[in-house]
Amino acid sequence: MNLALFDFDGTITTRDTYTKFVFSSTKFVRLVIGIFLLFPAIILYKVRILSAPKVRPLISRVAFMGVPEKQLGASAERFVSEYLPSVVRSEMLQKIAKHKESGDHVVVVSASVSPYLKIWCRNHEVDLICSELEVRNGRFTGAYLNGDCSNERKVERIKERIDLSLYSEIFAYGDSEEDYPMLNLANTSFYRGRTL
Repeated sequence: MNLALFDFDGTITTRDTYTKFVFSSTKFVRLVIGIFLLFPAIILYKVRILSAPKVRPLISRVAFMGVPEKQLGASAERFVSEYLPSVVRSEMLQKIAKHKESGDHVVVVSASVSPYLKIWCRNHEVDLICSELEVRNGRFTGAYLNGDCSNERKVERIKERIDLSLYSEIFAYGDSEEDYPMLNLANTSFYRGRTL
């Protein structure tokens, strides 16, 4: 059996879905307050002083802290059914299907958050490793359980969850610098559709 590791945003999809999910699932007043609170961090991100792995957890805390699990779950269901089909690459769905037909173990490994990715991966019958939002007493705390799942943390989480010695070959698909450690883990890597 082989292992196929797929990044989500920009690889399976044509664009970033995390930001879209934040905007589509967060009430307007909270968005306005969040933009005001996070404005300095957003500016530092835009001028490349702060990295996305540093900014995403801040955004998630402001957007999701205190939100009931059922409420965000309903938003995630709508997001998966109404928005994601418009940005998912058909050729990547074909690649996933091909791996599955070959009997490969397919895993999405993403820095994006769990509420909508769990639904998408369940619908497509693939496994998931991602930035997991913490839930306490039926509400999201806004914190990540194991940090932002990007860069080296992708590899750490893969090794925690998967016994790599069980696989003959590892394939990896990515599109950004955050995917490099995962791509380096594989025997065969594809960066933006091209073999490395």
